[in-house]
Amino acid sequence: MTSRVAGERASAAPLSQTDVVIHELKRLVVEGVLGPGSRLPIEKELAAQLGVSRGSLREGVRALVHLGVLETRQGDGTYVTELDAGRLLSPLGFLAELPTNAAELLGVRRILEAESAALAALSIDDEALEILTEALARADSALKPSSTDIEAFLDADADFHIRIARSTGNSALAALIENLIGRTERTRVIRAMSERGAVRSTQTEHYAILAQLRRHDPQRARIRMEAHLLGVEEFALAHPNGTLAEGTADRERQ
Repeated sequence: MTSRVAGERASAAPLSQTDVVIHELKRLVVEGVLGPGSRLPIEKELAAQLGVSRGSLREGVRALVHLGVLETRQGDGTYVTELDAGRLLSPLGFLAELPTNAAELLGVRRILEAESAALAALSIDDEALEILTEALARADSALKPSSTDIEAFLDADADFHIRIARSTGNSALAALIENLIGRTERTRVIRAMSERGAVRSTQTEHYAILAQLRRHDPQRARIRMEAHLLGVEEFALAHPNGTLAEGTADRERQ
């Protein structure tokens, strides 16, 4: 492997040795020099090739492990992962955890899921439709007349949305949606607990989406999904810190 670092240092601000490692290894992966499953050279050799210390090499490798680009196998060395979309996009979850980003990310989710519903409507099969039906049945079970199991309902709700995304056949789109769904639960829980009837109306909207998927109608599936998620987004905009919603939730539980 031939390093380009020296030339780049001359034309740009100097990089730290750790940044050099990250930059170069990412480049080698992008250019196909190191493909999925490739084993990196031994530490001493790789450090010499990149012109960095072994300590800096270890720091750069650790960073790329956290990003899902590399994986270390005890006693066997360091390898490029399979570079699947779900693993590479998982760091997005941290951004989605930040409460200040809730409304913005819910807006992104609405855009992505509206299109995923349209795409899924074109290709979804009977088996996938049955799985979606089962997810909604679990959600119904969580909505007991005497009480609502919010956690169980939200688990079924997440499964419903993720299964639709996976039915598109687009792994990158599905991974993006799955990360956003997994990290927006706080807003969804607050909304479900604070707005009277929100959970049951959400379930009604789910069935409306499923009906359009069964009809393989991409336009109506898109509209139904967008309307469904717009309510969550508008709630997050109205309650950016969740404080009003949490107060309402406390009153309703009393």
